[in-house]
Amino acid sequence: MISQKQKKILAFPYSPYDALICDGAVRSGKTSIEVVAFIDWAMREFSSQRFGICGKTVGSATENMVIPYISRSYAKKRYTLRWRRSQKILEVRRGPRVNYFEVFGGRDESSFALIQGRTLAGVLLDEVVLMPESFVNQALARCSVEGARIWFSCNPGNPNHWFKREWIDKREERNALYLHFEMTDNPSLSDKTLARYQSMYSGVFYDRYIRGLWVVAEGLVYDFFNDSMIVDEIPWQALQRGKWFLSVDYGTVNPTAAGLWCLWKGTAYMTGEYYYDSRAEDENGHGKNPRRTDEEHYAELEKLAGDRRIERVIVDPSAASFKETIQRHGRFPVWDADNRVLDGIRLTAALLKSGRILIHRSCKGLIREMGQYVWDTDAKEDAVIKEFDHSEDQLRYFCATIMEREVRAVGI
Repeated sequence: MISQKQKKILAFPYSPYDALICDGAVRSGKTSIEVVAFIDWAMREFSSQRFGICGKTVGSATENMVIPYISRSYAKKRYTLRWRRSQKILEVRRGPRVNYFEVFGGRDESSFALIQGRTLAGVLLDEVVLMPESFVNQALARCSVEGARIWFSCNPGNPNHWFKREWIDKREERNALYLHFEMTDNPSLSDKTLARYQSMYSGVFYDRYIRGLWVVAEGLVYDFFNDSMIVDEIPWQALQRGKWFLSVDYGTVNPTAAGLWCLWKGTAYMTGEYYYDSRAEDENGHGKNPRRTDEEHYAELEKLAGDRRIERVIVDPSAASFKETIQRHGRFPVWDADNRVLDGIRLTAALLKSGRILIHRSCKGLIREMGQYVWDTDAKEDAVIKEFDHSEDQLRYFCATIMEREVRAVGI
């Protein structure tokens, strides 16, 4: 079954518009139909041409668009498909016609060089709000074949985002068709699935990913945090059978915060913490705490770990001297943390809401920061105020680096 809104995507190639913009809620059916329409259009209008399929990363574009497409019975019956995984090129044939769809990732400012030099007959940019403007502009500049069209898809972000200002707000002068999607525009979603997704988000993420609104991030980052996410006891099975991790936000002048994590059956428990602020008054109220050396911080990690077998210590990639200290002692394997802020916050929020992250009541530093960690409403794009964020950062590092591997298993 295809909704009326999805039919408008299929009709776009027959319209006078040069570009299509689809935004709105997650799981609203926009991207899957857009990929089908994009390839059908390309195969009707062109042969022996190259097209771009772009996501934030090559991996996300492959998983979200290419693999689902080549798995569809419709695509397999209509076309001869060859996915060249090593080259990241999807070759599509029908009769004498053949076209090539190359996958690109627009993760950061350097990504524009990856697509530079290509000649394209069209490009599909999914998750465009997560891409830098330089990459998108380079992709559009590559579309120099006569009859080329541009296809965009995204979830909403900050209303000051460059894509909102330059494309959605200027859609008439850009000759772009704009379609806004809600979750109910996807007829394949059951009421149970809708309810599950609605329960996963809160605050700004609920407004953007469920309601599909372009809204400013304001107030507490984790405004939904409550006592149900704090536990007084950790299940004995987790303590005995779980895997143990340490996550560290390292500071020299700023505080150093570390969390001791136990991961068991898809749920992670923060069972203990180390928090040291050299700017705070000492325990006797006699001036500031002395600064600690890397060796002194490491000694505290040893205390926090006790005699447990630690799978990994996750540390901010910029903490070079502290990582070297940990490695020199030879007890703990070290991983660089995934330090993506907004992606990490989104994931952390979903894990907290779903009950997959639980905090022991003794972790007072993190619990305190939950009521202090706020969005920066003066920033032009989404940003958090860099205060009261040190234990929050180690929480995010753990979620983005370790728990992201659990996401598919737990269905988030």
